[in-house]
Amino acid sequence: MHLARRMWTLFEPLHAVTYFAPEAREHFEAAGLRGFWRGYFAGRAAVLGPVGPAPVVAAFFGFAPATVARALPDVWSRATPAAALEARQAGAVASLRALLADFDAEHVAEAAELLSRAAAAAEPAGRMLGAANLAVPMPAEPYARLWQSATTLREHRGDGHVAALVTAGLDGCESLAWRSGLDLSRQTLQPARGWTDDEWDAAVDRLRRRGWLTSAATATTSAIEAYRRIEGLTDEAAMRPWHALGSTDRLVELLTPLARAAARAIPDVNPIGLPRV
Repeated sequence: MHLARRMWTLFEPLHAVTYFAPEAREHFEAAGLRGFWRGYFAGRAAVLGPVGPAPVVAAFFGFAPATVARALPDVWSRATPAAALEARQAGAVASLRALLADFDAEHVAEAAELLSRAAAAAEPAGRMLGAANLAVPMPAEPYARLWQSATTLREHRGDGHVAALVTAGLDGCESLAWRSGLDLSRQTLQPARGWTDDEWDAAVDRLRRRGWLTSAATATTSAIEAYRRIEGLTDEAAMRPWHALGSTDRLVELLTPLARAAARAIPDVNPIGLPRV
């Protein structure tokens, strides 16, 4: 496994508690963001300020524009970006404290310190969400530091992935319809990103004409090769933090059991496509 991909499998579960853990949902609701998608869009977009839907459609990439527009800018009438960020971090920290309760404080603190060094080396140029998260002051508290570092690194990687998808000539819906022909199901991806049946079917039709999907909407050899190219570009674009850190052996040792513990909050079938550690 490419080093950047291996590291993603270890830090992504620490970040993703903000989407799945009950403590995260409770903190969003306490801030006035009732309903999963209000918390999701407000929490993730808050680093950009009180934006409307257009920048979020661009940065999040895979979401249907109509779905984004239902949340933004309405969420800012319910919670300011600062309040959404505070709720998001507090909910993530509460989630991690519960999930990582079996680990001593020194283990968490050392992992947070090493991961924050990697995050500090993330290149902001051309990375909208990565740069915005890099600009968030790094917390001193270990659980918050661990989560913010994981969040910065995952958004930095995600920005690079979006660039690779755009380079391949894919739009948001096509990227999902193509992925559903590879491994993740349409039943998982389509409702999670808000595309209508007509929009999805049109994307499938475009991919068939391109030679990426069969008549049964499964991936062709060309689509599988494209997946390898895109994922390879994504991995290479995510390497700067790991080059800067140097040896990752100790960080892997520390993060592996933390990632396994945090992954208990994440459903086995999820639209992130996160494999089990």
